[in-house]
Amino acid sequence: MEKNIGRTKSKEKSKQQFLDAVGTILQTKGYKYLKVNEIAATAGLDKKLIYNYFGGTEQLLDEYIQSQDFWSNVEPEGLTALMSDGGKTFSKEMLSQQFEFVAQNKALQKILLWRLAEERASLRKITDQQEENGEILLKIVTDGMTEEKAKNFRAVMAILISGIYYLNLYSEVNGSVFCGLDIKKETDRSHIKNALDFLVDQTFETL
Repeated sequence: MEKNIGRTKSKEKSKQQFLDAVGTILQTKGYKYLKVNEIAATAGLDKKLIYNYFGGTEQLLDEYIQSQDFWSNVEPEGLTALMSDGGKTFSKEMLSQQFEFVAQNKALQKILLWRLAEERASLRKITDQQEENGEILLKIVTDGMTEEKAKNFRAVMAILISGIYYLNLYSEVNGSVFCGLDIKKETDRSHIKNALDFLVDQTFETL
């Protein structure tokens, strides 16, 4: 029994080393270097273990990308407390959390850029999965709306979420000032989060 526990712990440790290696390569060299030999060398492990533990490089990348995605890591359970006002507080909280999540997660920023730059099965898969997870959360809010109002709400959320992505990517790649606001300054970031709250308020008031 103890041997089995030891092997399990060793396997989990090695798997994490591979996942960490993917993140290191993404942030230091870029997605073009995410090859089996490069990942194994960065992890300091035999590349055969990638096939043993994940089934292959694509599956390893799938697992890594999923671990970094905001929507894939939000649990719908326990969110009912934020739904007493029809989902307005819930929407504000999710947008605010996502804004900070993208800002702090440099690996996710690389993934978002990678997703725009290259068509790849693992990226398409995580995009589809992200939509599925996002749908679960959106339905919590839109279930009580008419079809037209639900579509209007989704359209607003699409613009706000894409704005969250763009502002954070822009601040890392081409400069941190956008429309006179420094995305890297906490005070200016607070103004953006206040604007997100304002737009959610206006959306619910209109709908």
